[in-house]
Amino acid sequence: MTQDKILVIGSNSFSGSHFVNHALQQNYKVWGVSRSNEPSDPFLAYKWEKNNLTRFTFDQYNINTDITELIDKIKVVKPNFIVNFAAQGMVAESWSNPQHWYQTNLVSQVMLHDELRKMSFLQKYVHVTTPEVYGSTENGWIKENNHFNPSTPYAVSRAACDMHLMSFFKTYEFPVVFTRSANVYGPGQQLYRIIPKTILSAKSKKKMRLHGGGSSERSFIHIKDVVDGTLKIMLQASPGSSWHLSTKKKISIKELVFKICSISGVKPNEIVEVEAERLGKDQSYLLDSETARSKLNWSDKISLDQGILETMAWIDNNFEQLSNEPWEYIHKS
Repeated sequence: MTQDKILVIGSNSFSGSHFVNHALQQNYKVWGVSRSNEPSDPFLAYKWEKNNLTRFTFDQYNINTDITELIDKIKVVKPNFIVNFAAQGMVAESWSNPQHWYQTNLVSQVMLHDELRKMSFLQKYVHVTTPEVYGSTENGWIKENNHFNPSTPYAVSRAACDMHLMSFFKTYEFPVVFTRSANVYGPGQQLYRIIPKTILSAKSKKKMRLHGGGSSERSFIHIKDVVDGTLKIMLQASPGSSWHLSTKKKISIKELVFKICSISGVKPNEIVEVEAERLGKDQSYLLDSETARSKLNWSDKISLDQGILETMAWIDNNFEQLSNEPWEYIHKS
């Protein structure tokens, strides 16, 4: 059994909780931190299976307000690896309060990284970032060296943090690696995201908004494939490198919604209301993942149809509790 310790920042997030689950299954000791206390069990993947939770410790720290306490605790825990999922998400809402996105995604991160670079026990720092730093990828599937062209406050805040970390790598040899995954989904995802929202709408016959008629294209990848790749990157990737985790298939949001409606046995016009496109919406995020496939022996294994059925089963099994949860995004500063 390995004695390596992993600190997961943002362990309460959808991706963070699935990564904790995967790391526990691989016998790591895991310490999780998030700004909010642990949510209900349906949203915490590491509580669904027979994991040894004695190897998992959770502490509540807000990167914006508890940075000193978090740094002090890291010095005590001395993790070998840190995987950071923490970020202020939701692209559309970043226009309303851009200062919150810059504070969480850049300023507080810089303060954290400036302390982490001094910690000799840290072997690898995995920064989970976003394809939105590239802007819309309308010219086809792009590689990791594509130039940044962010188009929203959210994307700008993430791109700025990525560039800051590269400066730390070049100047201090800070052991950072970057991961970018295109449209992650699966059981346990926040209910305002397109796949669970469509499933819930189909199941309850409640109307949902489809911005811009759903013309934008995405490549949806199951969370289990993503965390498998993230762990491989943590262990094998050279500092300073960037990695894409994506399927090789694309689908428009409209096609995705219609697919879920078909599986659910409802007609799209029963639940879909078309609205104007969101401000700064990129047409597509298409990531070339050949580097991860060839160098890490990684591949996506779960098809979109299979993943939708898994997510449907999760919603069915927890529908009573999920019905009492908010189905729309609630902003936290």
